[in-house]
Order: sequence, then C-alpha cells, then structure tokens
Amino acid sequence: MADPAVISVKKIWGGGAHCAFTDLARFRGRWFCVFREAATHVGSEGSVRIIESSDGATWRSTAVLSETGTDLRDPKLSVTPGKNLMLLMGGTPAGAASSDHRQPRVAFSTDGRLWSLPQRVLCPGDWLWRVTWHRSRGYGVSYRLESARTWRIILFETRDGAEYRQVCPLDVSGKPNETTVRFCSDGRAFALVRREGGDAFGWIGSSVQPYRQWTWRPAGRRVGGPNFIILPDSDMWAVCRDSTSNGPATRVFRMGNGSLRPALTLPSGGDCSYPGLAWFRGMLWVSYYSSHEGTTSIYLARVRLA
Repeated sequence: MADPAVISVKKIWGGGAHCAFTDLARFRGRWFCVFREAATHVGSEGSVRIIESSDGATWRSTAVLSETGTDLRDPKLSVTPGKNLMLLMGGTPAGAASSDHRQPRVAFSTDGRLWSLPQRVLCPGDWLWRVTWHRSRGYGVSYRLESARTWRIILFETRDGAEYRQVCPLDVSGKPNETTVRFCSDGRAFALVRREGGDAFGWIGSSVQPYRQWTWRPAGRRVGGPNFIILPDSDMWAVCRDSTSNGPATRVFRMGNGSLRPALTLPSGGDCSYPGLAWFRGMLWVSYYSSHEGTTSIYLARVRLA
C-alpha cells in the first residue's frame, strides 16, 4: 500500500495583506473556497471573500461580504438539505478587547455568487465554529468565554441553518474552543476539539444518537484550526496546524478514536493552517493558508491517501 502523498499544490489567491482561515466546498458541480481578508491576523476589520472554480486550477472572485466596523472571520461553507450553499462566519467588533459582543452570522446562496444579507444566530458571546449536516439536521459546536479561566463548548442542532436548539454542553476542560463535528454513515458522531488550557492537547470525542453522552480521549498533540473528514470506508483523516522542529506547519494526520498520527506535511509555515476539506474522485482536496512564501496566501492541495 502506498504512503499518503501530495499530488499537487497551487496558490489560488494572494495579494491581500492577510488572507487566511479557509474552507472548501463542492456545490452544483463547481468548487467554492472561502476565506477572510484583512490588514492583520486579528483586531482589524475583516471581510469574507468567496472564489469559485470549475476545475480547481483557475479561480475567480464571485462575492465579498463585509460589515462596517466588524471583523468577519473563520468562514465555513456547507450544503444544506434544501440544496443551498450556507456560509457561516464569526462576527466581532473590530478591535474589541472583549468577546461579549461577538456573534455568529449566516448567509445563503443558490448559486454561490448572490448571497442573502448576513443574519445573526445564537447569542452575543457565542462563536459557532462549523456546521455539519447529517440526516436533514445540522450540528455545530459554539464556544463561549465566560471568564478568563472558564471556557465552555455547547453542541447545537438546526434544521435550516438560521434557528438553533441546544443539544447539550460538552464536558471538555482546559479552555476548549474551535471544534469540528463529523458523522459516520451509521450515525456515530466524532469531534475534534482545540484546547488552550492544561496540556493544551486537542481532544477527540465520540457519541451516538441523540448525541447527549460523549466519550473523550486526548489526541496527544496540540491542534490549531482543527478539521477532519470521514471517508466512505469510515477512515478518518484530520488536517490542522502542528508544531514541528521547523516551527508551525499544516499537517495531514490519520485520525483514530483517541489518536492523531502524522502522515505528511503540506508546503507551509509560520502563520498557517485552517483547512477546508473535500473528498472528490478518490482524492483529498485541501484548502489552507500559509505564509511560508512571504505574505499569507491561500493554497489548494490534492492529497492521495494510503
């Protein structure tokens, strides 16, 4: 069996002061990639740009969403059961020292080009980081900073992407925050959680319907911008920022129920990671950002897995 290998890597967007925090989706036979553009990594106004491609090689900008005085960041794409493209974003007053006034936004499109006006969801203080759809419902984890020491994460579900119902708090200690949830075909759920407290290692969780009881195991390493995908054969592969002997890098991991084993490193370095993932024609497609060639830019990699 061949080892995982990078088949191709291409810079698909650059030129902005800071292009970062990507996601990737296949919608109506086309590729869509979304990311934040801003002057700095954090603290400045941020807008969300959507670019599209028919082949993954040639890309063009189709939309830019912005709010005066607001940092729109960590955009995520998903396809709703109604076959619309949904865009989820965090929204924070630019330069705000507190998280009290941040609130998620969602927008919808039928073609990936014309978008509804962003509407706020959940409550001030929430950061809904990603929504994954499973059997007509969407699931996502929001994190809240209740104090400098107390951070908590809560699982929510939705039927339309606009109205959300709390499923349960998730019992993860150590300042949990960015969380991705995915589902196997048999309904089992898995979660990969970034943590900033304690040993700061990520945690991997598993659950079965109705997803109110979770089992947690440490992943054994830190994760930044955690994302993973479950393939049709139930193999799990994660991509996130990792610490290497040469500094931060975007890495691909074979993921188990309590382990992350490095498989390969994508061309990257410095300020990097926050990948979008798609499985298409037997290949893992990965969008991510990196600053290893100078300014932060957006890249697209195709990876052959083992």
